[in-house]
Amino acid sequence: MPSEQIQWFPGHMAKTRRMISENLKNVDIIIEILDARIPFSSRNPEIKRLTEGKPTLVLLNKASLADPNQNALWMKRYTNENTKCILTDCVTGEGLNKMEGAIKEILADKLRRYEEKGMMGRRVRAMVLGIPNVGKSSLINRICGNKKARVEDRPGVTVDKQWVPTKIGVDLLDMPGILWPKFEERRVGENLALTGAIKDSILDIEALATVLCKRLRLLYPQMLSERYKLGDMAQYEELSDYDLFLTIGKKRGFLISGGEINTERTAIMLLDEFRACKLGRITLERYSKEELHA
Repeated sequence: MPSEQIQWFPGHMAKTRRMISENLKNVDIIIEILDARIPFSSRNPEIKRLTEGKPTLVLLNKASLADPNQNALWMKRYTNENTKCILTDCVTGEGLNKMEGAIKEILADKLRRYEEKGMMGRRVRAMVLGIPNVGKSSLINRICGNKKARVEDRPGVTVDKQWVPTKIGVDLLDMPGILWPKFEERRVGENLALTGAIKDSILDIEALATVLCKRLRLLYPQMLSERYKLGDMAQYEELSDYDLFLTIGKKRGFLISGGEINTERTAIMLLDEFRACKLGRITLERYSKEELHA
């Protein structure tokens, strides 16, 4: 486990909070993008306050990497009278064809009033919000049909706002990824780090990979066993999470002089393979009050 609780709030994120408040009056709807692998941890608790109850379309993004059964439960959890939730994958384009209909459904009353006033051609304006590296820029490039936003597989690439027109009659205000100043739960910071929302360069990746082993042996022991040829997981019940981490490194042959395990190489491999879905479709947060805070 990390010796200190993970926190990351660079200066541009404080600027983003101000930009949200300043531009809220210019948008009709919020598009909030969450990571389907961590639907609770990736939902910034400040967004609701900052957006003052604006109608919201929630995208459970990276859904193709997450557990299908959990996707269905979380989608239902995040749908209510003021919010609609759909499953998407901004890399493959999965689910994005549902966005236009969902936006029209959420804004039905407002769009009807525009029509009554003869404003039928008025374009909807949406503010796109989410944590770093969740897929905001990939979404914009997908529904624009060309590359409008800079995309990289690391957090903190977009650092300023930009308006982008789309093919679905919606103008998007792309905002930088935003976290919040303090994670109240250690688990939240760990989940954000595991999925790449926090820069690996500021983390103890061996400790983080050990946390991943803990999560996987609890939630997806069969996937963990099959991927790393561990056999019956019952034989590891008395083993600590760190010793399980070392066992995986040994199974992969990541040894250095003296037969010691190359822990850095093992950690990088574990994190990379989890993020690339090589173990299978995994959701680190189960939708139940008991398991969510376990």
